[in-house]
Order: sequence, then C-alpha cells, then structure tokens
Amino acid sequence: MSLNKNTITSSSVSRSRKTIAQFKAEVVELENQLNNQRFEKQQCVQEAVAAAHQEIVQLKRTITALRDEMDNMKFENQRGVQEAVANANSEIVQLKNTASALRDELENMRFEKQREVQEAIANAGDETTQLKQTITALRDEMDNVRFVHQTELQDQNRSSHDDQKQLQETIASLRNKMEELNGR
Repeated sequence: MSLNKNTITSSSVSRSRKTIAQFKAEVVELENQLNNQRFEKQQCVQEAVAAAHQEIVQLKRTITALRDEMDNMKFENQRGVQEAVANANSEIVQLKNTASALRDELENMRFEKQREVQEAIANAGDETTQLKQTITALRDEMDNVRFVHQTELQDQNRSSHDDQKQLQETIASLRNKMEELNGR
C-alpha cells in the first residue's frame, strides 16, 4: 500500500503538477491577454487622446478663424458705421450750408424787395408831388387863361359895347342930320 500510496501520491503530484502547469500556462495566457488588452486600451486611449487633441487643435483653429472673422466683421461694421456717420455728418453740413445760403438769399431778397418798395414809394411820392405841382401849374395856367379870356371877353364886350354905343351915336347923329336935311 505504500507503493500504491506512493504511486497515488506520485500520480496525484504529477496531476497536480500538470494542473499547476496548466494553471500557470493559463495565467501566462491570461496575463498575455491582459497585457494585450492593456496595450490595446492604451493604444485606444492614445488614439482617442490624439483624436481629441486633433479635434481640440481643429476647434482652436476654428475658434481662432471665427474670432478673426468676427473681428473683421466688427471692424467692417465699425467702418461702415463710421462711413455712415461721416456721410450723414457731411450731408448735415451740406444741408446746413444750403439752409444758410437760402436764408441769406431770402434776406437779400427781402432787403431788395424793401428797397424796391421804398424806391417805388419814393418814386410814387415824387411822381405825386410832380403831379400835384403839374395840377397846380395847370390850375394856375387855367385860371390865367380864364382870367385872360374873361379880360378879353370883357374887353370885347366893352369894345363891342363901345362900338355899339358909337354906332348908336353915329346912327343918332346921322338920323339927326337926315332929319335936318329932310326937314329943311
């Protein structure tokens, strides 16, 4: 039995050694698989980190490009606003100058109109004075003509009255002579 025991023990030991060797081989295989999985995991992590890093770099470039574009747009907007303000200010200055020129022209026209009205009033006053003087002169002349005419009429009346009287005296004298001649 001792042999048997030794054989059994030896066979048990041999089986145990085989089992241990199998377990060791399995452990080595599992360690290899684990190392492969770690390597693959690290490789995946590195690839993910590299991809993330590339994506971050691309995103940073995109952000930089968008910032540049936004800055350019802000600059263009500010330039556009400044141009619009400058144009509006220029137009305001032109409109103010035009309004001032029109105001000056209107004042000149008012002044000229007042001058013309005053000149017309003065001319009308002069003309009125001349007409009054002409009327007065014509009245005086008419009065003189009337006086001269009346004087001439009176002279003619007197002359004709004197002629009539003289004729009547001549007629009376001739009648007297005729009566003397006839009555003789």
